[in-house]
Amino acid sequence: MNRFQKLAFAALVSVLVLLFVGAIVRVTGAGLGCPDWPTCWGCLIPPWKVEQVDLSKIDFEKFQAKAERLGRDPSTVTPEHILESFNPRHVWTEFINRLFALPVGLFSLATVIAAFGRPPGQRIVWWTALVSLILVLVNAVMGARVVWSGLAPGVLTVHMALAMLLVATLTYTFWRGSERPRTLPLRDGDRGRVRITVGLLLILVVAEGIMGTQIREMTDEMAKNHVGEPRSEWIQTLEQSTVYLLHRSFSWLIVGAAIGGYVVTKRATAGEIGFAVKLVLGLVLAQMVLGVVMSQIHIYAAVQVLHVGLAGILLAGVVHWLCSTARPAPGNS
Repeated sequence: MNRFQKLAFAALVSVLVLLFVGAIVRVTGAGLGCPDWPTCWGCLIPPWKVEQVDLSKIDFEKFQAKAERLGRDPSTVTPEHILESFNPRHVWTEFINRLFALPVGLFSLATVIAAFGRPPGQRIVWWTALVSLILVLVNAVMGARVVWSGLAPGVLTVHMALAMLLVATLTYTFWRGSERPRTLPLRDGDRGRVRITVGLLLILVVAEGIMGTQIREMTDEMAKNHVGEPRSEWIQTLEQSTVYLLHRSFSWLIVGAAIGGYVVTKRATAGEIGFAVKLVLGLVLAQMVLGVVMSQIHIYAAVQVLHVGLAGILLAGVVHWLCSTARPAPGNS
């Protein structure tokens, strides 16, 4: 792994860690812990208790505009009303989430700068690194929109979709950042079959992720509208949703595609399948277990966090697997 790849890998890992932290924010209901952006309660470092809130730093016009967008009477936005929403646990959970976003931006910028020194045959990584940095900046803006939209479902979906696209872009940048990217020793006659199978798996994983984001929006709404109701009863509500039923059944297609990809890859390489292939198969099976726990036993918050975070790692693994099915560079064994 060269210096450039180390930076790209660091950027990728920081995004994956942020997915886990973001999932914690959502399951704890701390998404609006900081009601403003980029500051938090008007400060770079938020207060620990409500008595420390400095109302002079609060932009009431923005809060009133936000209330109007959410269909509430702007005149109800008073200092007392704003202070009622102060929850120190939510404040610091969301603030820590924002802190974890900093390494993503720094490592992405460093990757772009390092890409300038790549050999002529590696110029494509400059473009993919630049796209990654642009995605980081756009998603930062989307993060602000998430706050000011009051966690609007559509905005949350776009926010997550951009994060997944960033994972895919950084994974390719990391893989392609070597002068001789690692590839699987596939027989030419089998390469097309393997690529089609893994490509299908990637499509299924992306589709499953989109449906998963919609389901997370549904659980967010239930968390707000079913206060005090046991999370075990959420399953009954979810089972009335077509998206949830599709998401649950769709997972079997992913299992089939993952096993099929594993088998055809192993046959085409005489058993030399590589770490990424094993990782993907293991993650698919782990996600199935987590899905069964949530659908048949209980929607545990910790299981939700694992389910979301592992989905990001799974996506990175499948993208890397697909990249490694490319024809090896001249002289690359």
